[in-house]
Amino acid sequence: SRRAPFIKRMLTNRRVVKAHSCRLFFSEDPIKIVRARGQYLYDENGVEYLDCISNVQHVGHCHPLVTKAAAAQMELLNANSRFLHDNIVHYATRLAATLPPKLSVFYFVNSGSEANDLALRLARQHTQNEDVVVLDHAYHGHLTSLIDISPYKFRKLGRQKEWVHVAPLPDTYRGEFRETHPDPAQAYADTVKEVIDQVHSKGRKVAAFFAESLPSVGGQIIMPYGYCSKVAEYVHAVGGVYVADEVQTGFGRVGSHYWAFQLQGEAFCPDIVTMGKPMGNGHPLACVVTTAEIAKAFTDNGVEYFNTFGGNPVSCAVGLAVLDVIEKENLMANALRVGGHLKELLTELQSRHAMMGDVRGVGLFLGFELVKDQTERTPATEEAAHMVKKERQICVSTDGPWESVVKFKPPMCFSMVDAERVVGNIDEILAGEIHVINILYS
Repeated sequence: SRRAPFIKRMLTNRRVVKAHSCRLFFSEDPIKIVRARGQYLYDENGVEYLDCISNVQHVGHCHPLVTKAAAAQMELLNANSRFLHDNIVHYATRLAATLPPKLSVFYFVNSGSEANDLALRLARQHTQNEDVVVLDHAYHGHLTSLIDISPYKFRKLGRQKEWVHVAPLPDTYRGEFRETHPDPAQAYADTVKEVIDQVHSKGRKVAAFFAESLPSVGGQIIMPYGYCSKVAEYVHAVGGVYVADEVQTGFGRVGSHYWAFQLQGEAFCPDIVTMGKPMGNGHPLACVVTTAEIAKAFTDNGVEYFNTFGGNPVSCAVGLAVLDVIEKENLMANALRVGGHLKELLTELQSRHAMMGDVRGVGLFLGFELVKDQTERTPATEEAAHMVKKERQICVSTDGPWESVVKFKPPMCFSMVDAERVVGNIDEILAGEIHVINILYS
């Protein structure tokens, strides 16, 4: 193609200066994106791409209210967050209004990884314990401490720390306790209790249970209702705390609630919540919120905690603008309406295409699993990769233990027309070429 020489030269230059472990989307034929607006990306030739994966650009790429707020505050002041400033107080107050009352103390940082690392410190300081229970296939960030509690990463490295303990992912499609089980929430919660009992039998103690409110890398998993409350009960009984990682799922993405942990009912409230990616709509902004009791234990250790950039005036101005857009543009209602429509359309494909396995999700956190057969549920990994490559101008990606789940976490301004376009393309791919891939790999 006419863009091939240019792209080849750009890739050559990138390989000189960029670490090879930093991979590109669509690495075989990368897309060079030069501008974006809303849910649409544009390459150097003006070709439009529908973005189904940028949950970071939560209210849409380059939203004018967000960029205006950032520019205006940057012109006025951006200073160390240890100076007194209104924005951080206003922002924390606005966030507190979306959370249960006991989650009242905020620490602002710059990334989800930084937030999860701090959450680990808070849990350990409060409990004076070290060990952590996590879910299989979990990913919580790229810092050393978080690689240690992310089976998705540490299994590839061939090491698991003695203080890390892995419980089964509560997956009712592929796991031990499936959709036909009379009480999968209790059954999966009991597997966590078994892990906790094993920890204590070794003379060790649990500091925290650490989990995404909706496991994403694990395959867009929807936890069975009641699971989190029961796990929290078991964790609290041994002096530990429950950490909910909302880095990918917060800020109204599920539509019905502001935070995904709220899907588990009003009776459930984590002890620590971390948030990140969508918080700044692409600006580096993240946060940890916890109880006054846990915050006091962290303060009482005598070591000051400060973060030079976390919660700076520009970051908080951006964060406030994001909250304003979510409210003014009714993006939670949009997530419910459009996400529900997209899920219905995907579910309809199951009756026409044997390769369509489970369709799951809430709001604009959705996924569907490709399988070689619906009875055995054999993961169709190669077919999923082919679909991602074939979609091309509709940017999607895969997740799950076998990379067989095609996921959707688009900007929250995603429309009904976008949903219909996506499913139309998927229908064509399943009806057309993908059966050839299936034959090749069967």
